Amino acid sequence: MEANSNLLGGFNLEAYFPGLARMPLISKLICARAIRIRRRWDQLLDMLIDDHVASARDRAKNDDDDFIHVLLSLQDEYGFTRDHIKAISIDMFEAGTDTSHLVLEYAMVELTRKPHILTKLQDEVRRITPKGQHMVTEDDIVGMVYLKAVIKETLRLHAPGGFTIPHLAREDCNVDGYMIPAGTRVLINLWALSRDANYWDKPDEFLPERFMDGSNKNTDFKGQDFQFLPFGSGRRMCPGIHSGKVTLEIMLANLVYCFNWKLPSGMKKEDIDMTDVFGLAIHRKEKLFLVPQIANY
Repeated sequence: MEANSNLLGGFNLEAYFPGLARMPLISKLICARAIRIRRRWDQLLDMLIDDHVASARDRAKNDDDDFIHVLLSLQDEYGFTRDHIKAISIDMFEAGTDTSHLVLEYAMVELTRKPHILTKLQDEVRRITPKGQHMVTEDDIVGMVYLKAVIKETLRLHAPGGFTIPHLAREDCNVDGYMIPAGTRVLINLWALSRDANYWDKPDEFLPERFMDGSNKNTDFKGQDFQFLPFGSGRRMCPGIHSGKVTLEIMLANLVYCFNWKLPSGMKKEDIDMTDVFGLAIHRKEKLFLVPQIANY
């Protein structure tokens, strides 16, 4: 997935020199790495689908279905081909799984750098979750206001995509004095919007409280507040906004509920490398390493 992200977010010669696409040998050389990765994805997805087809014969009708089983069951009704199932699966892996884990990692980074915020979050999660319960459930997180603010602030500072997915201008238009000709590929800089000092107080600081009692108390990421668009806006906004939000909330809540966290021996919070690597999704150059301790609460 990381290789996919780097390729899709990287420089594409054919986009700037379309004539190269008409030269098969040169085009093949340029796309060699992408072709290798596509073949690898094909092999992995074929194995995954074959395993599900084989296991479907032995499954009881009342067994819980996973995502692939559901797609296979709808093949005849909707005319899904194997390639359709592969494409939808890649979308789920790339847009769902990969982005969620990147945001979760950034959340843990910021909480590690701001221990008082981590403590405040743990206090809320452990207070609201029923005593004796081993894990936080979706019902529990409804009242966790600070948890939701931490997720919002993480998405503001560290949205997985620095830009929107490219859009194509259908007609000539004027945007704030700039002429955008029809056919222009347009990208919106989400990173800059979410750090604009005209809309955010102390924009480079991690301050979840801004979404609770500050000037951004009513700011949300559902596409209506244009200074905060981690999921995009309009008809082309991310269709996984709800599942992504709930997934992040449950994962982060359980991490801070079940464990106390500290840096490896000899490492200080000031030593955490915050360098980003840009691709289709933004991720950290250096992985975060933390030591978990089972919480006594």
